[in-house]
Amino acid sequence: MEAQKIHDKDQSLEVARNVFWEQAKSLQTIGESLDGEIILAVDLMHECQGKVIISGMGKSGIIGRKIAATLASTGTPSFFVHPGEAYHGDLGMIGADDLVVLISYSGETDEVVKLLPYIRHIQAKSIAITGNRDSTLAIAADIHLDVSIEREACPNNLAPTTSTTATLVMGDALAVALMDRRGFMPVDFARFHPGGSLGRKLLTQVQEVMHPVPSIQEGASFSDIVHQISEGGKGIVCILSRDNALVGVVTDGDLRRAIEKYGKTEALVAEDIMGKMPTTVPRGSNLYECESLMREKRLTSLVVVNEQLEPVGVIKSFDA
Repeated sequence: MEAQKIHDKDQSLEVARNVFWEQAKSLQTIGESLDGEIILAVDLMHECQGKVIISGMGKSGIIGRKIAATLASTGTPSFFVHPGEAYHGDLGMIGADDLVVLISYSGETDEVVKLLPYIRHIQAKSIAITGNRDSTLAIAADIHLDVSIEREACPNNLAPTTSTTATLVMGDALAVALMDRRGFMPVDFARFHPGGSLGRKLLTQVQEVMHPVPSIQEGASFSDIVHQISEGGKGIVCILSRDNALVGVVTDGDLRRAIEKYGKTEALVAEDIMGKMPTTVPRGSNLYECESLMREKRLTSLVVVNEQLEPVGVIKSFDA
């Protein structure tokens, strides 16, 4: 019995891995077969004066909802319309200026095919995503995107697995190509995701979250520096010239290195242990920029300066 359990676990692992391999192989084949049709599809989406309407039944509908959400969050107004609901009143949600993306692997899904007469009537443009280039949808649509696969990852070749993944990736390909066409930048992404981590970092300026900057004049003793760092509680103190210009910083790490190097610290002053030319950021910088800079330079603190390059605060890695 124990041997059987071990065999079953090994077999499950092999089956699970095979799903990844089979789907990856199919995606590569589809990617290599892409042609000018996807360029025309991107052109239609980019030129669309209305919204991009996605519609599909069953698993295709679930994938369609995700595609619509991805498009909407990356700068393309889009939403999903259930084909069954559309046929019973929601067709009014689709206008002549809209672009309709119809998803059906067979290309013959009845509820989706029934949308074609209305789309033709209002003269809206359409894109079909199917696995059958000879299907009703593929022939009727202005543009057809082929997601045909050799077989599903399902061992019975029945459950939509590889086909739905291929459709999802085709939707992602369209969305990413549109982002590239529009020059969609991280700050644009943040506007549609203000509640997310990236949105917060891109929309929050450091002056909104910076901490008071502990500072001391050059020539300060080692013990005075330790006191200031302890008082500030941020592991850093700014060293200022007599005219209050920033000339360096001392961190907790600098203190430890000074003790290891000199042993006795009574005679040490700020200039002996400070880091000169510290990395600073304008107070109008956003958290995303600061995080990138700290990661690039392997820093845990940045000094925030005003227009006169005077230190006005400090930003820590955990703030970003």
